Amino acid sequence: MQTKGALEGITVVDLSRLLPGPYCSMILADHGARVIAVEDKRFEADDLFMPQLYRNKEHMSLNLKSKQGLEVFFKLMETADVVLEGFRPGVVTKLGVDSQEVVKVNPGIIYCSITGYGQTGPYQDRAGHDVNYLAQAGVLDLIGEPDRPPSIPGVQIADIMGGGQNAALGILLALFDRQRTGQGQYIDISMSDGSLSLLPLMQFIQEKSGQEPRRGQHLLSHRYACYNTYETRDGRSMALGAVEHRFWKNLCLHLNCPEYIPQQYSEERRLEIIDFFRQRFREKTLKQWEEELKGVDCCCEPVRTMAEALAHPLFRERDMVVPIEGQSKGSLQALGVPVKLSRTPGRLRSPAVCFGQNTGAVLQELGYSQMEIERMSQDGVW
Repeated sequence: MQTKGALEGITVVDLSRLLPGPYCSMILADHGARVIAVEDKRFEADDLFMPQLYRNKEHMSLNLKSKQGLEVFFKLMETADVVLEGFRPGVVTKLGVDSQEVVKVNPGIIYCSITGYGQTGPYQDRAGHDVNYLAQAGVLDLIGEPDRPPSIPGVQIADIMGGGQNAALGILLALFDRQRTGQGQYIDISMSDGSLSLLPLMQFIQEKSGQEPRRGQHLLSHRYACYNTYETRDGRSMALGAVEHRFWKNLCLHLNCPEYIPQQYSEERRLEIIDFFRQRFREKTLKQWEEELKGVDCCCEPVRTMAEALAHPLFRERDMVVPIEGQSKGSLQALGVPVKLSRTPGRLRSPAVCFGQNTGAVLQELGYSQMEIERMSQDGVW
């Protein structure tokens, strides 16, 4: 097993902020890429700097609106492999750091932009957040209970999957292509595009049933007892996913209701069966159900809180919750690397950096003297 990550030797300059872009560059950093996050010092007081996303990275502050700030940026571009940005379309052009300008310095650069609605189309200039992208893509309409407004997910699906993960995937594909052709390319990532891409199973359900899936009324969303959530005696919940008949049969036999085995997807008795299961699950606590059903092959698991999940052996033993040594502030434990590579595994090499922590070191690496660096600080370049 190598100690270096799969992306060792790749340098990423990340101009993005908030969640999607920094999440993408965290994935790359976890797998060995050198990531230099670049932000304007004006944003330091916004209190939107999330240390959890800045492990394994370097961070420098840089004013791209200054002449010398642009000079520093293009020096970084000379040896960079990837540029990542998350501004609205047109902002990087106004700043003079768009892909067309960067290609002049580094023809092999891979330039990735993450936006809400993409670089083209009627919504390209529209502002938005996770809930808006899910709404536009038809995803939000499928989340929640029937006959009630859609429920906003408690995690940022569009930001993380539609933006961050798709951007990382696009960058890896472009790096692979460059290895074969020597050519860089531009990547246009839209979080609303990524949200729409979540719908293939819903399309399948629609084509199979001939009806458009409705919130809380399709196979995988509360319509049937076999795929549902149930409140326990202590006010917690169990999640049942017994879609396949064998799992449903095992649970029905265990609960002594064999008459429901052939009625798994019965429309006539659907509500009756759901009500029966609701009553049964209210008879015991979550802990009691967890203990009782652990030997029953029926796809029924407790709905854990975040704190419970972080403490659970499932994720501890999988190195998905790991301690951080040398962390100066914030969490003393980090979420691990979900992509497990056998020969070049990703890992946490260094704790989160502070805002602008590596500015001086990076500038020295670019050839600036200590006197020049101090003068640049006084002039507001960083």
